Amino acid sequence: MMKTFVPKDPGTDRQWFVIDADGLPVGRLGVKIANVLRGKEKPTFSHHVDTGDFVVVVNAEKVKLSGNKEEQKKYIRYTGYRGGQREVTADVMRERHPDRIVKAAVKGMLPKNNLSRQMFRRLKVYAGTVHPHEAQKPSTLTL
Repeated sequence: MMKTFVPKDPGTDRQWFVIDADGLPVGRLGVKIANVLRGKEKPTFSHHVDTGDFVVVVNAEKVKLSGNKEEQKKYIRYTGYRGGQREVTADVMRERHPDRIVKAAVKGMLPKNNLSRQMFRRLKVYAGTVHPHEAQKPSTLTL
């Protein structure tokens, strides 16, 4: 008789990875990060169990946008008030909040459910090269 394998939540046994985003395209970077956050790289992957790892992204300000996206791509948010829809171009977003470019790309590539909110909390994005997660001994992940 065959038994069905159901993976367990790894809890504190999750790994930490560091990705240097210097010169990498946003879309390809987002796909790789989303797969690590979901745990799709592991043989124990299951859609209904969160088996992913932590991801720390450094140099988010140096990420690459192809074509004319720097001037034409718009990030839209809503304040919650009437007439409160705000849009910002990618070049303004890069100078104000460079980490949000990577976060928006990854958030769009995660499934839209409660598990994705848990996964998204394990993403840490920093504009520069310094991050406060050295105590976790993260390993480097390359694309």
